[in-house]
Amino acid sequence: MYQVLLYYCYTPIDNPAQLRDEQHRLCLELGLLGRVIVAAEGLNGTVSGPRESCAAYMAHVKADPRFAALEFKVEAVPAHTFQKLHVRVKAEIVHSSLSHLRPYEHTGQHLTPAEFKEWKDRDDVVVVDVRSDYEYNLGRFKNAVTLDLENFRDFPARVEQLREFKDKKILTYCTGGVKCEKASAYLLEQGFENVYQLHGGIISYGIEAGGEDFEGQCYVFDNRVAVDVNQVNPTVISRCHGCQQPSERLVNCANPHCNAHLPLCASCAAALQGACSPSCAAHPDKRPYDGTGTYPKPSNHYHPAQGLASYAGAKA
Repeated sequence: MYQVLLYYCYTPIDNPAQLRDEQHRLCLELGLLGRVIVAAEGLNGTVSGPRESCAAYMAHVKADPRFAALEFKVEAVPAHTFQKLHVRVKAEIVHSSLSHLRPYEHTGQHLTPAEFKEWKDRDDVVVVDVRSDYEYNLGRFKNAVTLDLENFRDFPARVEQLREFKDKKILTYCTGGVKCEKASAYLLEQGFENVYQLHGGIISYGIEAGGEDFEGQCYVFDNRVAVDVNQVNPTVISRCHGCQQPSERLVNCANPHCNAHLPLCASCAAALQGACSPSCAAHPDKRPYDGTGTYPKPSNHYHPAQGLASYAGAKA
């Protein structure tokens, strides 16, 4: 039995490089794969591994007083959901262009999944999706407001679209909660008064509240690509880019110069050999289509300790 862990914690980190190496060694020792980001503002990660290894990892992280309040979203999976391990230091734990904000000091009020479910359909409430367009086009809450975001860093430029809702309670949500911390903090900074966020994001809502009224699938950043969260009234909202029939089959266009991430049913993908259009299908650099629509990068002699200070020193 394997598990995948999704987690984040905004908290001051005095020496991100040191924590990065500690996290890297811990993941190597436990046989975990995935992506971990360390920054001066906190820790953010998604890792997969055997259940026992995941339990040991969670216990180790929670034993650090800085992460005592961290909550893990845990899902059972049949195997690893990642092919590699990357642990990196970055300026932010999620790229937002809002590095001046400190969510551990001031952010929107957290709503439990049960509270979010109770509030979301009230007349004095507006539900706002702060994820990117390819995510909410695959799945989103019924009647949610979307902001045409190509990337989360575009969020500040879209906030004016929410001014019409300034007298309502604004409920933000994202996949696991990490983006909402910055989004809700920014809304408060911009003068919005009643700002809330779904604690634990869509994933926790599915686990704890059954996922009711989340339409479509939830995009995830691992090999699964998308997961079902609605166990109550599921539906499909995304449509094939080619034939416009309902489809939740996400692919990358086989033309690497396009690489559009979009729904494409098996029939249309086969007809265009994985491309999103006839012009992309005819491109001389088009990648061979194997039926999956995914194109993992070659390993290039990848080693799981790559980037770790001790490994780099040993290679020198």
